[in-house]
Amino acid sequence: MTKNEISGGVVHELPEDLRKTLASDAEALAAWEDLTPLARNEWICWAISVKKPETRRQHVERVRTELKEGMRRPCCWYGCIHRTDKAVSPSVQKVVLDKHSKKSS
Repeated sequence: MTKNEISGGVVHELPEDLRKTLASDAEALAAWEDLTPLARNEWICWAISVKKPETRRQHVERVRTELKEGMRRPCCWYGCIHRTDKAVSPSVQKVVLDKHSKKSS
């Protein structure tokens, strides 16, 4: 990794909007680079797993501000369901299945 590269996650690449936001704030970037790859992955997945562009912009901004507040992972996030290196926990399965069944109704 070169000096100007910003680290991504274990499953998700760092999206350009989040890259620009982190690059524009030295404090947030330092906090980002201090995270584990799994923690970075959680933030990325949380930021991109929304439907509306406005919600995504809000999430990207919250990544920046919450990193500066010392948060290491997104609050109340059930975790990245895209990882294939571990099974999805029963609690996450319940959240995802409940969410899916409500949409189907």
